Amino acid sequence: MLPAVLRCARPIPAIPALSRPLAHFRPHMDPDPSRPVERAIRTKLTDSLKPDHLEVHNESHMHAVPPGSESHFRVLVVSSLFEGLPLIKRHRLVNEALKDELSTCVHALAIQAKTPEQWGSNPALVKSPPCMGGSRGDHTVEEKLKGGRE
Repeated sequence: MLPAVLRCARPIPAIPALSRPLAHFRPHMDPDPSRPVERAIRTKLTDSLKPDHLEVHNESHMHAVPPGSESHFRVLVVSSLFEGLPLIKRHRLVNEALKDELSTCVHALAIQAKTPEQWGSNPALVKSPPCMGGSRGDHTVEEKLKGGRE
């Protein structure tokens, strides 16, 4: 598991995100080339589900993983392909589209799958709760992560 997480890590940029010029701003549906896992998620969901609206949020920073990781995501997919499908089948479509990522470097995926009508009546994205588990309380994690990179 650890090598898969490390494959998803990327270096921290030298310039803080808040000081970047506006030219680097990208709307939610435009993939960032410096985030390969996020880009793959966007591309695969777009190709397979033809969404009217898509949001992909990397929530790895909220968990006990190395900085720059791409291991925890929340997606909001609004697609007419979800019409008439129960929630479990919608989630299965998303999971099927992302099976490669889920079997390698994506550790957690929160899914909101809505029809355009549902999105029109409630365009909210549910917020994630704070991380409560994992290795956050384990003070040996840094050593374990260093060992996994060697």
